[in-house]
Amino acid sequence: MRIAITPGEPAGIGPDLLIKLVQAPQSAELVAYADPALLESRARQLGLPLLLRQPNGNPLAASELAVRAVPLRTDVTPGVLDPGNSPYVLECLDHALEDCVNGIVAGMVTGPVNKAVINDAGIAFSGHTEYLAEKTGTALVVMMLASQDLRVALATTHLPLRDVADTISQDLLCDVLDILDSDLRRRFGLRQPRILVCGLNPHAGESGHLGREEIDIITPALERARQHGIDAQGPFPADTLFTPERLRGGDAVLAMYHDQGLPVLKYQGFGKAVNVTLGLPIIRTSVDHGTALDLAGTGRGDAGSFIEAVMYAQRMAEVATP
Repeated sequence: MRIAITPGEPAGIGPDLLIKLVQAPQSAELVAYADPALLESRARQLGLPLLLRQPNGNPLAASELAVRAVPLRTDVTPGVLDPGNSPYVLECLDHALEDCVNGIVAGMVTGPVNKAVINDAGIAFSGHTEYLAEKTGTALVVMMLASQDLRVALATTHLPLRDVADTISQDLLCDVLDILDSDLRRRFGLRQPRILVCGLNPHAGESGHLGREEIDIITPALERARQHGIDAQGPFPADTLFTPERLRGGDAVLAMYHDQGLPVLKYQGFGKAVNVTLGLPIIRTSVDHGTALDLAGTGRGDAGSFIEAVMYAQRMAEVATP
């Protein structure tokens, strides 16, 4: 199996984590879409061995990494952002995505990028999830973070909080539930996923006294989903849903917005969780953290999430069905 890796922001921790990851042998061929000189320089700075080679279809030996070369636009100083390299970051993504679509690699794992510096370069960019959706012509994708014991998908992603309620609709929730149910079956091998759905308002609206979104939007959407064979339960108050008793028997939670569900998952498994984009025609996983500029080049970065993201991509590719 061959998996594409984009290390992300070159001044960040992504290159460090990839170099740490390949210090152990890998059962798949990991192909980095990056500047070879960047990887070699960072390996020297970390004091770690690194042998770069061309992709050849073979698994990696310890300290070995296959590379598809993408040239940097400007020199890199670890920890120092430079908008001049923003086109490089996106070029790495574009090449990896192209190889995924063409079946050259089984999936892609993305390292963290800095959205602000990409926008500072004059490039409109709101995140990997939205970028990959646009590039593949996918109308709707679903962001899901997964740890060893919990999967949390989002009905909305990178929106200001004041826009969330206006964005949530019956049609949106039905579409999100359809993607979530389909990919849990197709990518994770679950025969009948059970999805637990959060309400939007405190106490799930308190029977309409704290908001009517649960009555007018969420409950009807869940009823529509169940009519199409999706086991979607709720809406549940978010403050009590994330307890062991409530979560027991559920395969995934659908939260209404970013900071409703992800703080719980990151508290439980930060550094070991994986970001998965559902609904794409390709497999894409990512780390659960940012660029950690202060750690770049220091050797203190934890590669746990990067390791999990690679393992997730491999497992998803192994169980994927058309």
